[in-house]
Amino acid sequence: MIPAMFTDLPDLAAERLGGAVIAANDEFFAPKEGLIKAGPPEWREGVYTERGKWMDGWETRRRRTPGHDWAIIRLGVPGIVRGVVIDTSFYTGNYPEYASLDAGFLPSSRPPALPSAWKPLLKKSPLKGNTANLFTIPRPSDRPTNRPSVTHLRLNIFPDGGVARLRVHGEAVPDESVFSAGREVDLAALENGGVVVGASDMHYGNPQNVLLPGRSTHMGNGWETRRRRGPGHDWIIVKLARRGVIERIELDTDHYKGNAPGGCMLEYTDAGGSFNPKAAKWQVLLPKKPLEPHTRHQWVRARTVPATHVRVNIYPDGGVARLRLIGRVAS
Repeated sequence: MIPAMFTDLPDLAAERLGGAVIAANDEFFAPKEGLIKAGPPEWREGVYTERGKWMDGWETRRRRTPGHDWAIIRLGVPGIVRGVVIDTSFYTGNYPEYASLDAGFLPSSRPPALPSAWKPLLKKSPLKGNTANLFTIPRPSDRPTNRPSVTHLRLNIFPDGGVARLRVHGEAVPDESVFSAGREVDLAALENGGVVVGASDMHYGNPQNVLLPGRSTHMGNGWETRRRRGPGHDWIIVKLARRGVIERIELDTDHYKGNAPGGCMLEYTDAGGSFNPKAAKWQVLLPKKPLEPHTRHQWVRARTVPATHVRVNIYPDGGVARLRLIGRVAS
């Protein structure tokens, strides 16, 4: 089970995951690094630089020769791309007419040097200005299921212009050495292949944020639900990177001071190859515990039963900054 919309999947190019724009043929009006900035695009009325109007994103000069402009992005974690967002917010008379994407598959951090190393991922497609342009990347039937993960992308824009943000949504595929026999690992981490596959509410923040590396940077960098006015409680379901035994749990309410949940309870299931949340047999992993605002909570669990999915229940609502499920891959 994966989220219904590809935009609910992690952004593999995110700076917090280690993504970077490593090259561009031109960045006269706005630097290439703006493509993957964490926040939404912004507009600064009346602000100009020595090169022209200040724009948020990546913008090239007006092309007077044949060809097109491009930028190369190194993904923060290799993965299978399920969809991309090419956002032209605030670019109205200066956005590209078309864009395409090529994928590179490299074990090293260097971009593909030979043209043959690039494979088409998104065909040349029309763009709209001042719009988040969404493109689903289909699962081609002619590709093997064990095809190599994407490590680099080349964004081509035709012929020139500005793009505010690029989001690359997909499923992380980590190096298998992470899961060496007996090695302790965070089975929920995005960089290891963990993913949130269901949530009761995501009004103030994408639940995938709780699986990001490092501590949260501010209240908007976690998962927060709206204020619950009726019965019930909020929850997320995490698909673990690998079937494993969870030994330690960490739930962080960092930056949530007046809006932390009052408590939490964790459940697990061993779903094997298929998962149906309605049919799953949930068992208690962590009984209901009180939570404190702006606090890193840790619990040790002496459990030997393997799990594939974990449901995190918060009572009744509120915000969670980070979740860590430390354990070992089941034999």
